[in-house]
Amino acid sequence: MAFSTAISGINAATADLGVISNNIANSSTTGFKASRAEFADVYATSLLGAGSNAIGKGVSLAGVTQEFGQGTITFTNNSLDLAINGGGFFQLSVEGAIEYTRAGNFQVDREGFLVSNQNSRLQGFQVDGGGDVTGQLGDIQIDTSLIDPNPTGSVSLTSNLDSREVSPGAGFAAGGPYDAFASPATSPSPADFNATTSTTVYDSLGNPHVLSLYYVKTANPNEFEVYALIDGQSQDPGTGTVGDPIALQFTSNGQFDPASPTQIDVTAWAPVDSTGIANGASAQTLAVDLQQTTQFGTAFAVSSVIQDGFSAGQLRGLEIDESGVAFARYTNGESRALGQIALASFNNQNGLQPVGDTNWVETFSSGSPNVGEPGTSGLGAVQSAALEDSNVEITQELVDLIIAQRNFQANAQVIQAEDAITQTVINLR
Repeated sequence: MAFSTAISGINAATADLGVISNNIANSSTTGFKASRAEFADVYATSLLGAGSNAIGKGVSLAGVTQEFGQGTITFTNNSLDLAINGGGFFQLSVEGAIEYTRAGNFQVDREGFLVSNQNSRLQGFQVDGGGDVTGQLGDIQIDTSLIDPNPTGSVSLTSNLDSREVSPGAGFAAGGPYDAFASPATSPSPADFNATTSTTVYDSLGNPHVLSLYYVKTANPNEFEVYALIDGQSQDPGTGTVGDPIALQFTSNGQFDPASPTQIDVTAWAPVDSTGIANGASAQTLAVDLQQTTQFGTAFAVSSVIQDGFSAGQLRGLEIDESGVAFARYTNGESRALGQIALASFNNQNGLQPVGDTNWVETFSSGSPNVGEPGTSGLGAVQSAALEDSNVEITQELVDLIIAQRNFQANAQVIQAEDAITQTVINLR
């Protein structure tokens, strides 16, 4: 009888309506992937197969397949909102178990971990003490504590000295007011040097100090002497010498002479406070590298000053680049890598099992995850301050809804027709 066949059709249409309604309900769910109901016909068969005139017995739900097509990426104002542009899934630790998601609306919990709305921790590659990314997977955590200061150990300058300058006199020479870096030194006048530049250096406590360099043209051709003062002092109240002057020599084409001294060595520098009293920082040694200096017939100019020290700093912001590396920015101008977001792909992503909260788990059908860095091995790039929208196409879903409704009505009509035929048989006399 056609009753069972029509009932299978009604059940199939009902399942189709359920899938479509779930898609429509999640049309605004971040990272949601639309599903599609797939059906197969039913035939009564035996070991010898079905006959050539066999009539089908209806339809069955063969499976519900998710469509993992890319959703539209919408930009936000939150740097912790992450979208994957391409293939792959974020990895989440849910009470120790690993789940996978495309929903990247993350936040920082009270312990500093990057977590989802369900408090699942985002997984990534860890960094070592030097800030280099390792291959070890774990929870990504934002360190909100102060970073320790780093005393300046080296200073490197790139500059040009004007070859047209003439010697200013004996201000810095033997017997002059700055002879042998007398302590304390008074500020040199413009009349005593040809050029000067300054940069900030830091002691072991993170206190800033001003390192000043004074360039004096000598009576020798293509030669400048360079003097260093820190906080206007050539020598501290103790015995530490800030640095003896060196004579920079240049070749006739204005390039640095390879035989010339290359740096000023500051040894046993004991930092002091604004009153000239030792501030408690440890004695310090630093080198001022000057080998990137030239002497051309143009005005004195400093194009680059690089020093490796910094003061203590507090967390100011967080940035995540397209390779998934999370950088923390601090108030002292430093930035450090905190970890790199890991993405996972599967040989058969349709084999993943949805578990709710827009998450999936691996199954035997999906295979094991292939974990790697964003932008490698077919994995997509990470877009910060953005979210991937649901890939549900509302217009298509509404059309499919009409079709499913017609299928339901048609199968109901079959039951009504079968009922009329059965009633006719019953009424035979």
